[in-house]
Amino acid sequence: MAAAAKAFLGLWLPAMVVLVAGLGRAWQTGQADPWDWSIAVAALMAAAGFLLAHRGIIVLLWAAIGASAPVLIFCVLAAGRLALWSALGVTVIALLLVVAAAWLRHSPIRRGRVAALGMIAVAGLIFNFGSAPPLAPVDARPRLAVLTGLPLFWEELGAVGKGPRDAPIITVLRTRFTILPLDDPRDLPGTGARQLLIAQPRALSPEQLVALDGWVRAGGRALVLADPLLRWPSALPLGDRRRAPSTTPLAPLLAHWGFVPGRLQPLEVRHFLADGRLMTVSGAWLPHGQAVPPQPVGRGWVRIMGDADMIDDRLWLADPAQPLNPRFWSADTPAVMLHWLGASAPEARPWMRGPADLTIALRWATLVGTGWALLGGALLRQHFRRRDQEQKVKTWSGKRAKSV
Repeated sequence: MAAAAKAFLGLWLPAMVVLVAGLGRAWQTGQADPWDWSIAVAALMAAAGFLLAHRGIIVLLWAAIGASAPVLIFCVLAAGRLALWSALGVTVIALLLVVAAAWLRHSPIRRGRVAALGMIAVAGLIFNFGSAPPLAPVDARPRLAVLTGLPLFWEELGAVGKGPRDAPIITVLRTRFTILPLDDPRDLPGTGARQLLIAQPRALSPEQLVALDGWVRAGGRALVLADPLLRWPSALPLGDRRRAPSTTPLAPLLAHWGFVPGRLQPLEVRHFLADGRLMTVSGAWLPHGQAVPPQPVGRGWVRIMGDADMIDDRLWLADPAQPLNPRFWSADTPAVMLHWLGASAPEARPWMRGPADLTIALRWATLVGTGWALLGGALLRQHFRRRDQEQKVKTWSGKRAKSV
């Protein structure tokens, strides 16, 4: 019984510690990515390998599988899909490091310590190349004009504050486009840009609206973020001309382009697109509950999204210092923007779907980890007892040799 209990605890504790250790990062981003558990898996498996070095290869492999399997079960059930390469990478790291740590302490084969160092090197390579890479600038970056009243290029109190500063969404867009801030739509022909991002601009004159319409009909392509209920936080007082308008001033132009607002979603909601990408919208127009597809206007086209809060980094970025790393996003908004503008974009991240899925995922991950440890305790009981006896014999022999 003692051997079975020892086997169970030796297999169950690492699995549960690994599962809990990675949840903090998952809560922060909302992603169920196995790679968020990679550091915990590596550290715990190295410690487990060192402590279980005398238990044999079967126990080591059982412990590694038992530590990684609950994580993979949680990710599959919470997100409804599995990031395959992340899952494979985490599993291989667990197997390599538990064996490497054990062989560094007690090598069962000749040159085992050399092999252990090789395993550690391979695990290091997987760590270095296994996660989703940050966005990097591409060589060919077409021009993208940006017409906005939002603080995307400056601090709100620029006159007395920090001055010019790119918002995180602009930092992302600069990896795919040459960004051209625009104050007056009448200047569009002189920019040479064929694409335009309109994000909650200030009120435009009739002449400016006509110029904007004419530019699109001549072949321009516009992505319009027109918010009926802007909630972007602002320290500027109401009525300040530097403050973005609380409702879009483009309603006449949007109606001219055939845009039908649809229902207003007044709350902040997580909105999944058909391709699995996630946006967080707040106070948005969502006709038929979906984003509006691009529609032709003359020789050009427009895509209209009834929300501008979606590009506020507080709604899509978990770590303000990492806007280019998809692993630190809390929504796919930057990827959606790049896709809508025709640029290459990262695939959808493995997002947790909802509270019910999360509860089921935690329950089954715990059950699988516990069941695997119980099965290991039953099957490996004799193995643990035999190894304990061998260790006692070695200890007794060593003490006897010293006494002689």
